[in-house]
Amino acid sequence: MQIPLSGNIAKQLLILVPKLMRQPLAMVPFKLKADVLVRLLGLMLKQQGEDEELDFLCGRWVAINVEDMGLEFEVSYDSRWLVRPRTDAQVVFSGHSKELLLIAAGKEDPDTLFFQRKLSIEGDTELGLEVKNLLLSVEFDTLPSPIRRSIEKLALIICQLQIKAEPQAV
Repeated sequence: MQIPLSGNIAKQLLILVPKLMRQPLAMVPFKLKADVLVRLLGLMLKQQGEDEELDFLCGRWVAINVEDMGLEFEVSYDSRWLVRPRTDAQVVFSGHSKELLLIAAGKEDPDTLFFQRKLSIEGDTELGLEVKNLLLSVEFDTLPSPIRRSIEKLALIICQLQIKAEPQAV
């Protein structure tokens, strides 16, 4: 599927869509967002939890800041996922929604985005590296198919928009 758009429109969509989602997302109660996150994390990292690969998160909090959508939260794991509003995490990952989604889809490497200054990691660097390695160890093909297909489709759209938005070589 090819997106028939000009480069300028593609560029604007990459910027505007997350900003348009910001207001409706802000109206959703945090408890509901937290419940959704707990379920998604439980599905995506079920095997890692069973294999006790999440024990390093016990008593430690990791913040995620989706800058362009105004979405901030912290997660921890203590035999179950815990999600709370951002307060005092040991490490904070910050980026725009498109980069974070491309990382989740395995289309972008977090290290590359970090060095391009599109992903920020602040705080406990050891914990940050453990989280990054955990995410890189997730086998994308083992995710439940509705989650996998949704992430794949969104990542494909973002990649196509990025290609369209790039200045054309002469």
